[in-house]
Amino acid sequence: MTKTTFQELLTAGKPALADGAMGTLLHEKGVSFNKCFDELNLTKPSLVADIHHAYIEAGSQIILTNTFGANRYKLGRHGMLDQLEAINTAGVDLARRVVLASFKEVLIAGDVGPLGIPLAPFGRVQPEDARRAFREQIEVLLNADVDLLVIETMTDLYELREALTAARELSNDISIVASMTFTRDDRTLLGDSPRKVARNLAEFGADVIGINCSGGPNQLLRILKEMHRAFPEGKYWIKPNAGWPEQNGGRIFYPATADYFSDYALSFWRAGASVMGGCCGTTPEHIAAMRQALDSTTITEINGQVEIEASVETEVPETQKPTLLAQKLAKGKFVFAVEMDPPRGLSTHKVLAGASLLAEAGADVINVADSPMARMRMSPWAVCSLVQKKAKIETTLHFPTRGRNLLRVQGDLLAAHALDVRNVFVVMGDPTAIGDYPDAMDNYDLAPSGLIKLIKQGFNTGVDHSGSDIGQPTSFFVGCALNLTSPDLAREVKVINRKIEGGADFVLTQPLYSKEPVEKFLEGYREIAGTDFPLPILAGVLPLASARHAAFLQQEVPGIDIPQPVHELMQAAGENGAREGIRLAIELIAQLRTVSQGIYLMPAFNHFDYAAEIIEASLKS
Repeated sequence: MTKTTFQELLTAGKPALADGAMGTLLHEKGVSFNKCFDELNLTKPSLVADIHHAYIEAGSQIILTNTFGANRYKLGRHGMLDQLEAINTAGVDLARRVVLASFKEVLIAGDVGPLGIPLAPFGRVQPEDARRAFREQIEVLLNADVDLLVIETMTDLYELREALTAARELSNDISIVASMTFTRDDRTLLGDSPRKVARNLAEFGADVIGINCSGGPNQLLRILKEMHRAFPEGKYWIKPNAGWPEQNGGRIFYPATADYFSDYALSFWRAGASVMGGCCGTTPEHIAAMRQALDSTTITEINGQVEIEASVETEVPETQKPTLLAQKLAKGKFVFAVEMDPPRGLSTHKVLAGASLLAEAGADVINVADSPMARMRMSPWAVCSLVQKKAKIETTLHFPTRGRNLLRVQGDLLAAHALDVRNVFVVMGDPTAIGDYPDAMDNYDLAPSGLIKLIKQGFNTGVDHSGSDIGQPTSFFVGCALNLTSPDLAREVKVINRKIEGGADFVLTQPLYSKEPVEKFLEGYREIAGTDFPLPILAGVLPLASARHAAFLQQEVPGIDIPQPVHELMQAAGENGAREGIRLAIELIAQLRTVSQGIYLMPAFNHFDYAAEIIEASLKS
């Protein structure tokens, strides 16, 4: 029998079919996950042999040796370092005996997994030590005469480079598959994109670029397409898990069925896969289904078939989905945003208690101010993160440009996104002259319109202000301020249009006490711009606490105009001013529903209980 070489399989026209999971089936046969699976080559060879045989009968043209963890670091944890050569040799010999007994043309791939310990600078293993460890295992596999090497399930691109280098130092003739695994956000554990992985693996000397483990077929199809676009001349190996694992009753289950893999086999083919198979959770049934799909389809037919598209709904990374606020506004929901100030000291108990109360009342998002009135407070993105985690409600981060240079602006944005704070309200910010530290630096590199453009046209496309790659795009949803009562409406339209052109998604207004300013602005904007105002408006509502409070806002806060009838009602309310303020706010919100897409509620004096009452009453009306 003449054995087909790996290179012949790669150029055969149809993709080659590899095997599925080894560890999954060993575990199903009663082997604990705490056990050294590689040792079974010596102690229970029939278990391993039966699995190899099942995959060959299912149609695998390539089987991987049971040597995934047979390196010095992993074996050392089990006290088996002295058996490294015996275990790897036995793994190859065992696979060869099964292949010979099958009378089929099946290639044996020497399986090399990660060392299981991080490399410097994230761990203590130096690159040269890693290379020696890989060389030690790979040399045994080559001496045992494997047909190719598969270096798989790597999370660190540079650990894989050391493995490839070690293999090439030993042989320039052996074919090598280099396969990375990815997290839910379609990046490696250390943040490398599929495009970078594809290009680097080619540069490192891999014959075939691989993707394995990770999520199910849907995610790996998406990653395969991105890799193929970055390096179209490459050969690709793809072995997905049977979906994301779930634990039930102490057992681990994988949801993706054999039929599901059958459907995706043809999509992998069309997307450029040269070899496919399965990883964790897959079985001979999955491989048999893929075999049938490949065998029943010709090369001519595959070009005319409709490819399954990688879904952006079920497996898109959470950090790339639109924020809840964005989704609600897109659906036309009338939203309630509530402003909260960060604490002056370390205690966040009051903030979290208030946020929880508002979430229960029906608020959609908590807006966390940044040093309001230029007074020192806790950094708002820390408060946003705590509120989201502990009060379970989404937040909007107020992001002033004042007092931040370009370096700080961009670093703070990355910090916010890393904490999953993705709604930002861009504003100039209060001048330091009015606050606790009047002599503090008050400079800024970007006006609000410039910062909006940086976020939406820079960070959200994956580049910083200089055009350098930031690794992956952010997904910020950006709000900006709108002055409804500007004495120079034409200038205000010009300013807001710059923000719209930069990519602003919604606007917040100063406090209103009638709907008339919104109506007048919308009419004026339409006349000047020749079109309707394009962004959702969240109208500001600041409930009055007393007649004196109303007088203060009218006389001392720029941009606030309280109609005389409201002043008279507050005066007449006397000691019941707060109750009257709540009533007026509820009445105003009902009116604003016709001219805005939501409310930006600013509770005076931290009366979150009043805000909760207003939201509950407004939702019932």
